[in-house]
Amino acid sequence: MLCATPQDLLPGVRRLPRHAREIFLAAFDTAWRSYADRGQHAREEIAHRVAWLAVKKRHHKIGDLWIEK
Repeated sequence: MLCATPQDLLPGVRRLPRHAREIFLAAFDTAWRSYADRGQHAREEIAHRVAWLAVKKRHHKIGDLWIEK
């Protein structure tokens, strides 16, 4: 389940600014490949966590908006 396009993302992730979505996609895909030995559910959960951490390193949320640090 690689997230190849923004359309594959959950609505909350789709609302991220373009650069943040690109970070999310890249981090998710990398984590997805890295944790291939885990079960489907664990692999997806880990990939989402890794992707959000990557976004939060470069952006912070103010209200409903994500702003680049």
